[in-house]
Amino acid sequence: MAGNPQDPFDALDGYSRTVAEVARTIMPSVASLHLAGERGEGTGSAVVFTEDGFLLTNAHVVGAADGGTARFADGSDAPFSVVGADPLSDLAVVRAVGETPPPVQLGDSDRLVVGQLVVAVGNPLGLAGSVTAGVISGLGRSLPARSGQAARIIEDVIQTDAALNPGNSGGALADSRGVVVGINTAVAGVGLGLAIPINATTRRIIDSLVRHGRVRRAYLGLVTTPAPLPDELVERTGQQTGLRVVDVVRRSPAERAGLHRGDLVLTAGGNPVRDAQGLQRLMFAEAIGRPLQITVTRNGALVDVITEPVELLDSPR
Repeated sequence: MAGNPQDPFDALDGYSRTVAEVARTIMPSVASLHLAGERGEGTGSAVVFTEDGFLLTNAHVVGAADGGTARFADGSDAPFSVVGADPLSDLAVVRAVGETPPPVQLGDSDRLVVGQLVVAVGNPLGLAGSVTAGVISGLGRSLPARSGQAARIIEDVIQTDAALNPGNSGGALADSRGVVVGINTAVAGVGLGLAIPINATTRRIIDSLVRHGRVRRAYLGLVTTPAPLPDELVERTGQQTGLRVVDVVRRSPAERAGLHRGDLVLTAGGNPVRDAQGLQRLMFAEAIGRPLQITVTRNGALVDVITEPVELLDSPR
């Protein structure tokens, strides 16, 4: 019966209204990037996020290109230059010349929950754009990234079942309010899409790209994986998990400090370390060359070591 609150068509109509409103809000600010470089032409999407023409996209979208043309859903276009790219987070910033549509609002992916509605908006052809909807199907996923000889795990990647069409890399993943919580980065399989989260760590990366065109990172030389803490440590610290050291890179700051395979990292710089993100968020420019205390549990005993991170050097993009 029409109007019955249990009528599934009522729910579908509400869902449709939400998706349509998000698309109306986001689509004008999503551009199709057309790039030309030594390796040929490429395309992808990008999202306007400042009033003065900065757009956010994927590092793998811009590749080695220096610039190109941004085309918007209203038919306008603008030349752009690549400000900076960070392959180890798969984020890049470009800047368009001239007027651009209004910026999107960037949110906080740390507040997402599994099952939440999200809308993926891209502009793969520079025409009317592309909109798909789905739900958050997983949080805290990891995505390997590499730049030259440097490798890193991108943590807290968002997994969604919103289909990502070709060319949608660099486009926006928005919540039901039209707030952008991620930048679509890859199609991991049938019915599976991934997005780089917008959170405190990636905001620092974006800010560094805007200001300096690159991201300076500190390096310890630890390979780790999350691991549960023994019951007695949980009671003592209130911390459920730490980072198990799987390997220590030879001649690295971690090896020189005396960290060993099998150590369970509890804190770094006095801050609890519950996952790889907890350690990686400390590994920015201000940590380079400065003492960093790391507390581990080893053979049932708590051990404090002092490390001194060095700058992570990788090859140019």
